[in-house]
Amino acid sequence: MKRARVAYGGAIHSAVEMEGSVKLADGRVVAEDAVVWLPPIEPRTVFALGLNYADHAAELAFTAPTEPLVFLKGPNTFIGHRGQTRRPADVTYMHYECELGVVIGRSARKVKREDAYDYVAGYTVANDYAIRDYLENYYRPNLRVKNRDTCTPIGPWLVDAADVADPMNLALHTYVNGKLVQQGTTADMIFSIPVLIEYLSSFMTLNAGDVILTGTPKGSVDTKVGDEVITEVEGIGRLVNTIVGDEV
Repeated sequence: MKRARVAYGGAIHSAVEMEGSVKLADGRVVAEDAVVWLPPIEPRTVFALGLNYADHAAELAFTAPTEPLVFLKGPNTFIGHRGQTRRPADVTYMHYECELGVVIGRSARKVKREDAYDYVAGYTVANDYAIRDYLENYYRPNLRVKNRDTCTPIGPWLVDAADVADPMNLALHTYVNGKLVQQGTTADMIFSIPVLIEYLSSFMTLNAGDVILTGTPKGSVDTKVGDEVITEVEGIGRLVNTIVGDEV
């Protein structure tokens, strides 16, 4: 099942997909363009992976990491499907990052990788924009790179884990103004979803609502004000976002 959170008629609703429309928890069915899309969950702790695709590391002239490169993101960064992301007026390079988001479903501590999927509630799409101007290096990402307001669209849907046969074999695509600019597959992750859950839970407790953003493949290019950016993960969803000026 595909689940969402939307605003409609002055209230926030849980919803599910229904034949191209949105069915609210109260039974009403409305058009997808009649709602304001919110992040499909209210994220708790959010872990973001850097350089988790070897082709992306090579693209940036970095050696692929031998241990997961993880940093944290604050809740202020997240916006929903069809939201607007502000591009600061002073930056010269701000790029998208199409990522599979893994949502934890229950408390997890010292989980073995063979049991890891038992702790996953579902999957979503994220577009974790990065501002290269502020980057110190990929092993020490500046807070201004990855924790800016509106810079991580997520959604539209949370797809139940039971409905995703193999999350490690999903195609990823990004389109800017209708042009395909990035493509890859989750099969190329350096650290798989089970490895990441085992690694993180080895030293801290993961909780329901925590999210792991699993990294992006090669193909990141600069975006400009006015660009429509669509990030898509096979079977999970198609996330639409627009770049606006920082004065908005």
